Amino acid sequence: MTPPPLHVAIDIGPMYGHRTGVGVAVDGMVRTLRDRDDVELGPYLVSYRSRPDAGHTRLPVPGIVASHVWSRSNRIAADRWLRDADVVHGTNYVAPPTEKPTVVSVYDCWFLANPGSASALVRRAGANLRRRVADGAWIHASSGATAEQAGALLGTDRVRTIFLGGPTPLPDSDERRPDQLADLGGRPFIICVATEERRKGLPMLVSAFENLAGDHHDVQLVLAGAPGDDTATVTAAIEAAGSHARDRIHRLGTVDDGVKQWLIRHAELLAYPSVDEGFGFPVLEAHALGTPVVATAVGSVTEIAGDGTELVADRDPISFAEALQRVLTGSTGRLRMIEAGYRNVARFRWDTTAARLTDLYRDVVEIAR
Repeated sequence: MTPPPLHVAIDIGPMYGHRTGVGVAVDGMVRTLRDRDDVELGPYLVSYRSRPDAGHTRLPVPGIVASHVWSRSNRIAADRWLRDADVVHGTNYVAPPTEKPTVVSVYDCWFLANPGSASALVRRAGANLRRRVADGAWIHASSGATAEQAGALLGTDRVRTIFLGGPTPLPDSDERRPDQLADLGGRPFIICVATEERRKGLPMLVSAFENLAGDHHDVQLVLAGAPGDDTATVTAAIEAAGSHARDRIHRLGTVDDGVKQWLIRHAELLAYPSVDEGFGFPVLEAHALGTPVVATAVGSVTEIAGDGTELVADRDPISFAEALQRVLTGSTGRLRMIEAGYRNVARFRWDTTAARLTDLYRDVVEIAR
């Protein structure tokens, strides 16, 4: 006899507003879980700034109130609003207090390992996560590296590694060159897609580009990403660079998917200089679009990147510049890297992610009985 579908209350808040990597992850999980017959989703969000789509439940707790209260206590439990759920899935590091079995997705542990470098809001998210784990929640980790860190930092063995899926490229007709690069004149450029936050390591990339720029007089550096907790340091690094490099750095801020895809497809390479990384969607986006990658060998990058990436073992600007040089000049075997990238991205399928999440939901519900 076929068991009835599991009712999963799932946080779809990251799908609203500007899509970060977490938003992409949640969209992929929700989209493929909806296609399954053995799962029935009950999407919820905690936000008074977003108007919920049809079928989405807004918990009647302002986000800032939830952040403060749920990081310190189990008051304002969510069971009254999620009463039909068999399991609750907090997709963005946090989940509401509940008596129901709970899964929380964790993509990186930077904020847990470096609380002094995190904002107050992110520190409260860490406190919420610790409370949910202490109450018995399971961790869905997006990589083996994240699983190992999460288990150690949160003191739990209730951790399961489930890779996320790969990107689905837009039709070429949806790509758009950003207006700021209209006068690039066909000059080659390196792209970095990353929010300007400390764990993304952008000041090191600026220094590496300054080292590279003297030998490559035409190559440009394009930074695309929203402001973050490292914006001031990125600005200072650019201003401190020599004019031979500074004048060739283009800082675009937030870009939409069509612009991002144009940038990645037309770049000579994608640079990914992270200090820590929980998954790394831009790496897979570059592989899907036939663009080689240079990345630091940190966090999950070594698991995700495959052979289509030139990995840099240390976070030294000179070492990173040398890796950029090797890919730009083709000494790494550019066509080999592109072909390896296509093979690598094929490893990551959202339907596999959804199947393994469903297995986790059922296991968590069974254990809680």
